[in-house]
Amino acid sequence: MEKQKNFSRRKFIGTTGAAAAGAMFVNPLSAMVSGAKAKLKLALVGTGSRGTSFWGKSILSRYPNDIEFVGLCDVNPGRLQYALNFMGVKCPVFTNFEEMILKTKPDTVIVTTVDSTHHLFIIKALEMGCNVITEKPMTTDEMKCQAILDAERKWGRKVIVGFNYRWGIQFTELKKLLAAQRVGKVTSVDFHWYLNTSHGADYFRRWHGERDKGGTLLVHKATHHFDLLNWWIDSDPVEVTAMGSLDHYGKNNAFRGSNCRNCGYTDKCKFYWDITKSKQMVDLYTSNEKYDGYIRDNCLWREEIDIYDKMAVQIKYANGVQVSYSLTTYSPYEGFTIAFNGMDGRIDSWEGIPWRMKEQVDQAALHTREMSQTGEKEEGYDEIMVSDNFGKTELVKVPRVRAGHGGGDERLHDKIFKDPNMADPYKHSAGTRDGVMSSLIGIAARKSIEEGRPVRIEELTDLKPSVNRG
Repeated sequence: MEKQKNFSRRKFIGTTGAAAAGAMFVNPLSAMVSGAKAKLKLALVGTGSRGTSFWGKSILSRYPNDIEFVGLCDVNPGRLQYALNFMGVKCPVFTNFEEMILKTKPDTVIVTTVDSTHHLFIIKALEMGCNVITEKPMTTDEMKCQAILDAERKWGRKVIVGFNYRWGIQFTELKKLLAAQRVGKVTSVDFHWYLNTSHGADYFRRWHGERDKGGTLLVHKATHHFDLLNWWIDSDPVEVTAMGSLDHYGKNNAFRGSNCRNCGYTDKCKFYWDITKSKQMVDLYTSNEKYDGYIRDNCLWREEIDIYDKMAVQIKYANGVQVSYSLTTYSPYEGFTIAFNGMDGRIDSWEGIPWRMKEQVDQAALHTREMSQTGEKEEGYDEIMVSDNFGKTELVKVPRVRAGHGGGDERLHDKIFKDPNMADPYKHSAGTRDGVMSSLIGIAARKSIEEGRPVRIEELTDLKPSVNRG
């Protein structure tokens, strides 16, 4: 859906009464047996890897008696056919979003398109009577945030934002410690995230490397981290100051090619990636370039890259907490460090820091393992260190789970599709306000870099920051 050679955005989304999908339909699912439990009717827009796997095949395998896909939509007909085969569904497919809603009447629409288009499908789905599940970030600028807020209020439907990190086992244990005020009132947080030269570089091969599509990694990637901060701190951000630049990728290299498959510098480029070694990537992307021109193995030295590859952000919260955050995209290892400084002590935790781990880690395989939905049990544990100012230091051992975003994926899916009414004492579930506030930190950070000034959150939408999110 990135370049959209053969389909206009207007035609893709649709206008009332218009129909444009033509000859691409598959027979609809047959009617359910009378008296059987009604399944949640889902429609998916955006059939890239995230949509077809995390929000597609994974939930179909886990909840076959609870859900059914009644329609798939994408601007790329080749990816639509791939999605049908990969997900194992027999529902109609569409290149026109509104036509899909009119003909299939889903209960809920799942939005996994390019970030900058999320708002279009969220708003249209709400208007047409559907609830929405959207990938993070909810959207990429303040005007789109406001438009989503307005639409949800107007149409009375709800938006769920897929913040799976909240549900991770290690992150949940941190939330429990903070909610119990284990180190007293928290006053400041140090949070630093490191993307390695495999995972980090991959953002710059894809559409994420162009800010008009992903809003920069301050929005696309860091919204995960900003949401965790908002959730842990249990308050809203009020002011953001940031620095950032593009020092490593993009124009900062002496040579560049058209893409990795057609490059004359493969012998000297340490970042060379052979997409043809992955049948799934070939079937999903390279075989379907002819429809929309999207190149999955783009050169990460291309001139069009205009996002930041190093970022530092200072955040002030309504309850007085101060945060220092950074994101690096070309680290030799992948992981994070975090510390909560309280009036009575300090909580430290980390992941993937090699000198804190006995085993050697294959950096290229880390992201693949994290994205895996198999959830195999791993040996060892993650650590949270709780230090009292005038007392003992306690080591909290958390069962180690790397697959499925630290165990968060399946727990998020269970809440949405298996038992929506399950107890949620730590407020894991994320809605529109959570989606807006996390996006606005990244949006404000981007604006701060561009304008050279602190940015107040209240400048951006009509949401007023709360001291306690309740």
